[in-house]
Amino acid sequence: MIATLDAALADLAQRRTTATYGALAADLGLTGPGRIARLTTALERLMEDDATSGRPLRAALVVGRAHGGLPARGFFDKAAALGYDVANPAGFHQAQLHACFTQASQP
Repeated sequence: MIATLDAALADLAQRRTTATYGALAADLGLTGPGRIARLTTALERLMEDDATSGRPLRAALVVGRAHGGLPARGFFDKAAALGYDVANPAGFHQAQLHACFTQASQP
């Protein structure tokens, strides 16, 4: 699932857009109870990889339908646990999105 998730996030970044958790879960073919939990577990694993590698947090490309265009609280909790300053959640999210979009546009 990680490889498929990687490709989906790369596509979102290339198109300079975001997706909701539900839409991305559907795109990845995740079904049944716990599908969002399985997706968020995979996203948190990617956040760890991104942080270790010095890349932007690609999980920023996934937002909650009811969160005003922001990721769910778990994104910010995980980012804080990884050492990021998330005191301004909207600003942190915007910075991560910008970094994802910028990285995707480089050859």
